[in-house]
Amino acid sequence: MTSTLIQSSAVQSLTAPTIHRLSNGLTIVAEQLPVDAVSLNIWLNVGSAVEPDEINGMAHFLEHMVFKGTDRLQSGEFERRVEERGAVTNAATSQDYTHYYITTAPKDFADLAPLQIDVVMNPSIPDDGFERERHVVLEEIRRSQDNPRRRTFQHATELTFDRLPYRRQVLGPSSVIEHLAPQQMRDFHARWYRPESVVAVAVGNLPVDELIRIVEAGFARKQGGQRAEGRGQEAEEDAGRQGHGDAENSKFKIQNSSLLLSPEAPFQTIIRREVTDRSLQQARLVMIWRVPGLNDLPQTYALDVLASILSHGRTARLVQDLRERRGLVSSISVSNMTYQCQGAFYISAHLPEENLAVVEATIAQHIRTLQQDLVTEAEIARVRTRVANQFVFGNETPSDRSGLYGYYQSLMGDLASALTYPAQIQALSPEQLRLAAQRYLSPEAYAAVVIRPAKGDSEMRSEG
Repeated sequence: MTSTLIQSSAVQSLTAPTIHRLSNGLTIVAEQLPVDAVSLNIWLNVGSAVEPDEINGMAHFLEHMVFKGTDRLQSGEFERRVEERGAVTNAATSQDYTHYYITTAPKDFADLAPLQIDVVMNPSIPDDGFERERHVVLEEIRRSQDNPRRRTFQHATELTFDRLPYRRQVLGPSSVIEHLAPQQMRDFHARWYRPESVVAVAVGNLPVDELIRIVEAGFARKQGGQRAEGRGQEAEEDAGRQGHGDAENSKFKIQNSSLLLSPEAPFQTIIRREVTDRSLQQARLVMIWRVPGLNDLPQTYALDVLASILSHGRTARLVQDLRERRGLVSSISVSNMTYQCQGAFYISAHLPEENLAVVEATIAQHIRTLQQDLVTEAEIARVRTRVANQFVFGNETPSDRSGLYGYYQSLMGDLASALTYPAQIQALSPEQLRLAAQRYLSPEAYAAVVIRPAKGDSEMRSEG
């Protein structure tokens, strides 16, 4: 096992987290922070992207089930102990990761952190609890389908990606969740919840050595009980093939069955999907470009800045032109969404239906302007200040820091990208921004989703 001190002098808001690696592949990141709290954030390189279609939604369903007890914690006992100490715990599942976190008072960390580790690494996944939680997940899916924003995003992702699993929903479809079996989940957990897939981040007001000791001891408990006994032959064979410490796989690639994912080619023309949604009062317009993801991280920084120049703040270009000056949209936003394998540059507007054509044409013209003309120094200065301030404001608490460190250490294999993000943004030149717009954002080739409010009582429909 080794420990490494990461120097971060370039980022004054952060100190120097320590990375502690164990021989079994587990990575622990620890930092003492003079705030009267401690956060443990357990990150796994396991999200919906690793699921075959037949079990789409399993990673999120499993996130629910880890809290249903272990061989030493009855269902509900973990939450009861957390609440008794005034601590907080929660979890989240994405396309590329799942993470579980708990924030406690420093005096309670040694007692509660091992319990958090136990529920994550040793869940019982009982049959009766599985059936009860299935109904909870199905209700969550139904609620998401009733949410116009989520429906819009689903149409957009399905059009953006032809084959990458990012086109699917993290929750999975009801038709799949209804037929999942407890043993399938036990096998999924046995295959993916392994030490080499875990980054455990502890940040707060305890000495670094003590944080590492507590976390390492929590993971030292052998996984066993019902879950281990339920491992299927497929999980055993997969574990044998993966081995321990497969750095190439864990740091830079995603395994989806036997297929190693690779980015999809940029759009060559404009492709469209038109939908009518009877729940909307205004139309929706989404324009998307396929762009680099985390596997090509240096190429994403300029796209982050371009997104900010276009929509972040009242003086941003699209906001100022389309909303403030011409009143063509009620809202407009731009995001550079970065998944592991590929990203999506995503422009979304809420607007009267009669303005759809002119708004789409105006956005395309703004993209042309970014390709032709250098952005102003004033615009870049605004973005630099905003990024630097948000970096400081967003990393003041133990939970903020543990989330930042866990995300980058888990998905990138190191913390350098987390610590140097403001410096990377500040180093970009106007010419680099123009080149990024020319390379990745074509005004003649993108995906467009148009969602129109329904007339009368017509049903929702999908076209194209």
